[in-house]
Amino acid sequence: MLQALRQVLFRRGPVPGLIFHSDQGVQYACGAFRELLTHQIVQSMSGKGSCYDNAVAESFFHTLKTELVYCEYYQTREESRSSIFEYIEVFYNRERRHSALNYMSQVNFKRLPKLPNCVSTNSGEGLIELG
Repeated sequence: MLQALRQVLFRRGPVPGLIFHSDQGVQYACGAFRELLTHQIVQSMSGKGSCYDNAVAESFFHTLKTELVYCEYYQTREESRSSIFEYIEVFYNRERRHSALNYMSQVNFKRLPKLPNCVSTNSGEGLIELG
């Protein structure tokens, strides 16, 4: 997990208001991980027994497990790491359509022109202008 977060920070850098969503797993509570988060990153950790305050992370991990992990049998950690990396970097980020992005891939959504004071809906209605 530390290596993955370092890689993201190296490639994209922390942006203002960046939030890292996670559950209460020991890998997210360890000193080394929390120290890495001090670089302008806010940690959002779900409360014990509650998935609702961290629905984004819970939804992603559910999707990862049902679309990939439960369908595979990994013989080594390297095999699982490589498979999950390819799923996230090649399929999930570049090809998979996301309902929260009006059924576009993340890559295509990021190519859209930025409109001031607008937010995307997940109901297929497009963009809504704010106040």
